[in-house]
Amino acid sequence: MSTKSRLDTLPTPALILDTERLDRNLARLSSRMAGFGVTLRPHMKTVKSIDAARHVFPDGPGPITVSTMAEAEYFAGHGFRDMTYAVGLAPHTAERAMRLRKDGVAIKLLLDTVEQAHILGQAGQAAGVTPAAFIEIDCDGHRGGMRIDDPKLIEVAAALKEGGVRLAGVLTHAGESYGLNTPEALEAAAENERAVAVEAATRLRAAGHECPIVSVGSTPTAHFAKSLEGVTEMRAGVYMLFDLVMHGVGVCSTDDLALSVLATVIGKRPEKGWIMIDAGWMALSRDRGTAAQRVDQGYGLVTDIAGKIYPDLLVAQASQEHGTLAIRSGSSASLPDLPVGTKLRILPNHACATGAQHESYHVVSGPDGTVTAEWPRIRGW
Repeated sequence: MSTKSRLDTLPTPALILDTERLDRNLARLSSRMAGFGVTLRPHMKTVKSIDAARHVFPDGPGPITVSTMAEAEYFAGHGFRDMTYAVGLAPHTAERAMRLRKDGVAIKLLLDTVEQAHILGQAGQAAGVTPAAFIEIDCDGHRGGMRIDDPKLIEVAAALKEGGVRLAGVLTHAGESYGLNTPEALEAAAENERAVAVEAATRLRAAGHECPIVSVGSTPTAHFAKSLEGVTEMRAGVYMLFDLVMHGVGVCSTDDLALSVLATVIGKRPEKGWIMIDAGWMALSRDRGTAAQRVDQGYGLVTDIAGKIYPDLLVAQASQEHGTLAIRSGSSASLPDLPVGTKLRILPNHACATGAQHESYHVVSGPDGTVTAEWPRIRGW
């Protein structure tokens, strides 16, 4: 939806998206994957917006990853026909996905048990369609998936075949890469992710199963992989917007962060060294992902309305609708003099979690401050 206003006139809190930074982030990873000859299948759970997706795919719908069936149905309604649902399969998920499949959407599901293979096969038979599924592979002990030495790997593939489900391939996610912070460690994580996925595909093929897709991906490993030999596609999502966790990992600079939350100063407690704003955890999210990193960014870094960072000024505390700004512990920086009514922007720890708190983006391009559009976001499951 088109609109024309300025940031300093918006009611707060409000979610701000800088398309200049978005487009730069998109071009960076797209170019990198093109150099490897690998398909980029962006994870739309980060932006959850058809308007943002049109920046990702300016020439028309392309291959995407989703994390909810609401996302899958939403993007299908906007013409996307090639998608991977990258969350473990449940019976109700299978039923909804098969309705999409019946409508011509090539949706691939994710599973790692024989039981799930049977569920998907039955759902496909009931809908009169042929499902497709990835077997999830555990490359680093982060979450779900099968180890490549698990004998049940071949059993799951056999159960898919018996149930009339096409094996799309293998899929893994190097989630432990989010806890790293050196190029050497990130390169090693990317190589491990690649090698484990390729080995899983090799074992399945040796057992007589076609395994056309080898799917890997996380934003850190996507940017630090030195080789993608044997990989056919890369999934990543937060790279579109970036956030303070990715900055702490070492994937981006603060100048790459395309998302922020606009807030207003609503009070001061100078005796405590506090400034109060109208953005609490309902606007910023509860995510404190940087607390486990070398530099704890509280609930977010504070910038002026044009995006210039105030030295060591953090959202140090957050309650439901209040944020408390304070200078980082140990810093010699001074608390800025910000009158009540001053508009600020908060750079978030986790773009996906912060975005999920809001119904729409207010779109700007660069530091100009003119809001050119409002883009709705999809929510729910």
